[in-house]
Amino acid sequence: MKDKQKKIGFSYAWNGILETIKTESNFRFHLIATSFVVICSFILQISLFEWAIILLTIGLVLVAEITNSAIEAIIDYVRPEIHPAAKVIKDAAAGSVLIAALISIIIGCIIFIPKILDLL
Repeated sequence: MKDKQKKIGFSYAWNGILETIKTESNFRFHLIATSFVVICSFILQISLFEWAIILLTIGLVLVAEITNSAIEAIIDYVRPEIHPAAKVIKDAAAGSVLIAALISIIIGCIIFIPKILDLL
């Protein structure tokens, strides 16, 4: 029974990811950026430690974006009409994505700029 529950849980999680891909353009943008970063990481032959940092950073941004999408969906469901508290909640969730994205850009610069400069 537990194996079936694990499969069901994984299925629900996968469906959540696919639904986010279908409905959220920002998430699709982050996936495109992720693809670009992974390709650059292979080309620039980053170290194992740098891969770990890059993957953690990518995960942070994608998790923040999915969480933001879930929070927005909950607010829209619970309070479909415009409400000042709903705006604050949605703005805070969006702010978490912005922070994650800015941190990822900084980390990307720290890792990739020296490697690009070495090529020049």
